[in-house]
Amino acid sequence: MMKGIKLGVPIFLIVFSGLFLISSLQLPKANMGNPNAPLYFPAGLSILMLLLSFVYLFQELKHVAEENKELRQLFSGRTPKLLVTTLGSGVIYALVFDQIGFLLSTILFLGGLLFFINGWKKWLINCIVAVSFSFLTWYAFSQLLGVSLP
Repeated sequence: MMKGIKLGVPIFLIVFSGLFLISSLQLPKANMGNPNAPLYFPAGLSILMLLLSFVYLFQELKHVAEENKELRQLFSGRTPKLLVTTLGSGVIYALVFDQIGFLLSTILFLGGLLFFINGWKKWLINCIVAVSFSFLTWYAFSQLLGVSLP
């Protein structure tokens, strides 16, 4: 029971700071001066809070892992690199999504993760999966469902 509470607090903080970051990115632009000036402080604060929440989560996971053998096995080998890479790629994907659009950003995101997981030997399968999944998802949403994607 205590382990759940110890892990629940940093997870709550991650969700809260992520929602705070999303809402701070939706602030209206300034009419005078730098149009993004009202965005800097709340976005910076939420990014800092998000990073510190992840540090807090990893510290708690490390503490719990010392007590729990199965959890210790989970964080051995290649798994931590996969977790960090997936989280980092997801953040980058979210940041470039509006600028370069759904199709290109999704192809780059999926392709990058597939190359990291499967390696360069399966380059053809990685490329086919990334492009076909992205295109089929775009087609389903934009053409069949009529939902406009960036």
